[in-house]
Amino acid sequence: MAQAAPKKRPFGATVLAILAGILAVLAGIHTLQALGIFPYVIGPIKLHSFSLWNALMWGIMVWIYIWLVQMLWRVEPAGWLFLAVISTFNLILDFVAMLGSSTWSDVSISFLVNLIVLVYVMLRACGGRSGR
Repeated sequence: MAQAAPKKRPFGATVLAILAGILAVLAGIHTLQALGIFPYVIGPIKLHSFSLWNALMWGIMVWIYIWLVQMLWRVEPAGWLFLAVISTFNLILDFVAMLGSSTWSDVSISFLVNLIVLVYVMLRACGGRSGR
């Protein structure tokens, strides 16, 4: 019996899956900070804080990002749209955090990775078929 040729994964889908994996790791670090395992670092000061609600929300974000990595790795078109929605949501949250008591150094990595992901997804969506 002849086997079908395996579906080739576009380079963009692989890059986005890796970036979503990085965002999952960042969300995992935030979960550990909310549980008081890792400290919050504000300049030279390190604070340990416990917030079950924040830990639950960041834990859900870890699950969402892992699910998203799987969707992108399997080249499901819904993964691209969902990644754009989640990245936009995280950019808004990072911006609101900067308006509050957070500084740029607190949210810079998350903000930059989400911005790169959103720009890439939108450029690919405007430039033609997603990921090809």
